[in-house]
Amino acid sequence: MTEPDLLDSSYYGDLFRLLAEMDSDIAGLYAEAGIEGVRTRFVGPLIDLGRRGPLTIQELADARKVTHSAMSQTAAAMRKAGLVERADDTDGRTRRVRLTGRARELVPFLSAEWRATEATVRALDAELEYPLMRVVADLRGALAARPFAERLRDHLAEQLP
Repeated sequence: MTEPDLLDSSYYGDLFRLLAEMDSDIAGLYAEAGIEGVRTRFVGPLIDLGRRGPLTIQELADARKVTHSAMSQTAAAMRKAGLVERADDTDGRTRRVRLTGRARELVPFLSAEWRATEATVRALDAELEYPLMRVVADLRGALAARPFAERLRDHLAEQLP
């Protein structure tokens, strides 16, 4: 029997769809609360700004463990949604963003949702025989021993004519 063509496969597709469905459920809470224009990817940075005051894009990126570029795009989208604005700076080299009045009003709900989400996913993980976070740790261990890029290159070499 021949193996299926890997072009017909998306091995982690179910995981990505599951995470997207959970993210959609979180966004549904915002809609139920009448909150418009807040994407789930905004919540962590908004909470950080609410807790720590004006921050630079790099400080937000470091706090959220994303690249400067990714956080810059998120900050631009939050600015467009009216959630952050440029903070007054004394140092022209460093630009900070801060919450708008509207965002400050939303942070208590967003903080409660974050805590509820964390409690929910931890409880869900505890129901599993082999918790997802254990899988993630095991994958990280395997990739520390042999990086994904190296594995990918080896498999790519097998696929090229």
